[in-house]
Amino acid sequence: MKKYAGILRIGFKLLVNDTSKFSALLIGITFAVFLMMQMTAMFAGILNRAYSTTTNIGAAMWIMDPAVNTATSAIPMPDYLLDAVRSMDEVNYAVPLFIGGAMVKLASGTYESVFVVGLDDTSLFGRPELEQGNIQDIYADNAFLVINDAEFSKLENPKIGTSFELNDHRGTIVGIARVASNGLNGVPTLYTTYSRAIEYIPSMRFTLSYILVQPKSEAAVAGIKQKVAKLGYVAITKEEFNKRISDYYTYKTGIGTNILLMTVISFIVGLSISGQTFYTFILENLDKFAALKAIGAKGRELTYMILFMATFTALTGYGLGIGLVTLIISIAKSRLPNYAAMITFWNLGLSFGMVLLIAAISSYIGIRKVLKIEPFDIFRG
Repeated sequence: MKKYAGILRIGFKLLVNDTSKFSALLIGITFAVFLMMQMTAMFAGILNRAYSTTTNIGAAMWIMDPAVNTATSAIPMPDYLLDAVRSMDEVNYAVPLFIGGAMVKLASGTYESVFVVGLDDTSLFGRPELEQGNIQDIYADNAFLVINDAEFSKLENPKIGTSFELNDHRGTIVGIARVASNGLNGVPTLYTTYSRAIEYIPSMRFTLSYILVQPKSEAAVAGIKQKVAKLGYVAITKEEFNKRISDYYTYKTGIGTNILLMTVISFIVGLSISGQTFYTFILENLDKFAALKAIGAKGRELTYMILFMATFTALTGYGLGIGLVTLIISIAKSRLPNYAAMITFWNLGLSFGMVLLIAAISSYIGIRKVLKIEPFDIFRG
């Protein structure tokens, strides 16, 4: 590229010396990147919170009704299924899990929706990490753990010993815990034992939400799936459950469609602004490109110059857009605990690919115009 250093330097000076056009190009690409990143970051944050139950429980395999789409929409299963799973040779251990919603009456007399997780009485598999209290206290009468997350204040910031009423049953907070991932539904979370959960919360004839399974080995997973399928249910790994949840929110709700639409609109806005501005820039500098042709610049060299100008502008705008969206997300998270947005490698890559596409289309428009000009026509005019 050394032989093109001179022509690229000329292109750089042409670009940055036209401050108004260069600024317009940067602003268009920057805000296009900002909007694309913001939309995809919000979607990534929503999915991350949708996975919160599987992340926080941490089970290797989940057994559920085939119609289940998300962890919070459990369909009760019969109790005999737990015994059948425990009898399988491929299973190291299997424990029940209850997940359900309820209304609690607080000390102030107000009501609040909560998400209740009932853990296996014996092992307490999937229990959260305690910040305050003793895990053994969960076996006391009416005992519950409360999760200290973004929804904690909705329960009026309870302390150990705080009482509430749940379906005419008394509940007492015996521990305050934290989990790896906050939930998506915007309601506080309570943990208790499985037996207490099914006693306090009305349900259908069956009460078993999920069976959490630890296979003896990776090779045992396929055998467990086959045997559970013969019983009329499905056994899937944590990763497969996350994929099922992701597909549900992406394809079966309006979230994925709306995010995709906004991302496409952001791309079109960035392309239209940068493409039109870059084309105007080329038109205003046609005499300079003609002069370069007249002194011996080849079409290949001018092509490299325009590619360099478009790529430099696109990458600069990309960096500014990433910086802006990072700043906005950081401020929003510090001010709004419920804000769900996260920057991941895939949305960085998606935005980068779209920016390169914007640069390519803008370059193509400029290159076609420049290669058609004849020095004679410019000088004659």
